[in-house]
Amino acid sequence: MCIRLSPSVSRRVRVHKVAYTRLKLDSPTMIAPTSPRILVVDDDPDLRELLFTYLGANGFEVQTAGDGVAMRAAMAIAAPDAIVLDLMLPGEDGLSLTRALRTHTAVPILMLSARGEEMDRVIGLEVGADDYLAKPFGPRELLARLRALLRRGHSPPPEVPEAGDHPHFGPFVLDRGGRRLLRAGVEVQVTSGEFDLLAAFVAHPNRVLSRDLLVDLLRGYDRDPFDRSIDNRVTRLRRKIEEDASAPAYIRTVRGEGYLFNPQGGST
Repeated sequence: MCIRLSPSVSRRVRVHKVAYTRLKLDSPTMIAPTSPRILVVDDDPDLRELLFTYLGANGFEVQTAGDGVAMRAAMAIAAPDAIVLDLMLPGEDGLSLTRALRTHTAVPILMLSARGEEMDRVIGLEVGADDYLAKPFGPRELLARLRALLRRGHSPPPEVPEAGDHPHFGPFVLDRGGRRLLRAGVEVQVTSGEFDLLAAFVAHPNRVLSRDLLVDLLRGYDRDPFDRSIDNRVTRLRRKIEEDASAPAYIRTVRGEGYLFNPQGGST
């Protein structure tokens, strides 16, 4: 299938295979034949150029786009393995783009913002971003966060003892091998982080899990003491599995202690 882009969009979409022969690598690893593809969406051309060069030098295939129109054009050409998405974009902003993406894809999203306010971070995570990085930031930190997102996306979920590869609750089936959530045979779109959190709940039914324990169960996930990412993931999961997210039956809050997963959905 041949996709023709208008000249204006073509100028805003840049696709480049990894050019590592003339750049210094951050780590001494060789580039794999199939390098992870990263889409950088930011209206700052200098930042796009920096990340294009730095990520390309560190083993990624990089696409860049300056706004939502160019982002969709780039994704029509090749689906990315992760997206670095600026919050403040001209036209459709990062929050709106994240909401739109989450209707049809669970691709990991690392959101950037120059504002760095807690509310921006909370809203970004609530609408579906997997991580958040305030500007200005060091390229090494962004690289580490991207690698962590990709590891989470390809790592196996927490083990579910004696539950098999397809544990179920209510109308839902958790396909551990395919990393999918199904409802009556229809796939429910969840992010990698949401899937891992749900798998942790399914592995420990009818037991109160503290936030610290959940962080330990989600291998490779780090947070600071005031990070509310677990709470935000729970909020997003409830919207997808609960009949009434304001009165959850599956994932209950135990005040002052954490969360309890009830696979019976409220029945005793």
